[in-house]
Amino acid sequence: MWASHGVNFRLLNFEFLNFEFAMSNQYFQFKQFRIEQERCAMKVTTDACIQGAWTPVLPHVKRVLDIGAGTGLLALMLAQRNPDIIIDAIELDSDAAGQARENIAASAWKDRIQVLEGNVCNYPFTEKYDLIISNPPFFNNSLQSDKANKNMARHTNTLSYKDLIQVVNDNLQDDGYVSILLPYPEYFIWKDLLQEGGWNEIDKLAIRHRHEAAVKRIVSLFSKQEIAAVKEHILIIQDSDGNYTPEFTDLLSPYYLDL
Repeated sequence: MWASHGVNFRLLNFEFLNFEFAMSNQYFQFKQFRIEQERCAMKVTTDACIQGAWTPVLPHVKRVLDIGAGTGLLALMLAQRNPDIIIDAIELDSDAAGQARENIAASAWKDRIQVLEGNVCNYPFTEKYDLIISNPPFFNNSLQSDKANKNMARHTNTLSYKDLIQVVNDNLQDDGYVSILLPYPEYFIWKDLLQEGGWNEIDKLAIRHRHEAAVKRIVSLFSKQEIAAVKEHILIIQDSDGNYTPEFTDLLSPYYLDL
């Protein structure tokens, strides 16, 4: 089941670039869709784009749940990649949910993506999902902003890791899998909690900005299915001259205008 999903990453060392695209801009233009983001606390980021481009959509995946839809970025990236999937994207913040609806309504995949507004912990989902993807709030006990919507998006106050795991347990098919993007230290907290609950790590992507830099983000895949060995990949974003690496270019070229 867990065969290679089409991206062959070299095992390189590198650091992660964590900046928000066009923070001063109200939109970010991709090749096949546009993200308006002025009403969203979390803007388009490099790490989220990597997660959306890298997360495998295996042949059995028909229904996807995007937890914390934000601008709708992950849902739109997955819909572009696979014409057969149906996506529910849930968002707690009403401004972000409204913006995600507008972004999706303006896309070519509006009939396959539904934005749900509400708290994922008690939302009455009617079906289970083959894939759950999330770029969740991940700061624990950290200094917070004076903006409530940004705290909601960035900090675990409204969605703890244990709450998120319970949602995944309740709403994922038996043969399904979950893709989560986290900073390097928080990844180990997430991994320990899942393994305590009988989950298996099946694949992960470590992200560095450059070869000599530390790993800053991990995209991890977990399932209840048994596997022979964990796949491990590393992605370096830029080479020593500041140019995008071939691996990064191959991964994001279906999306970025300048690749």
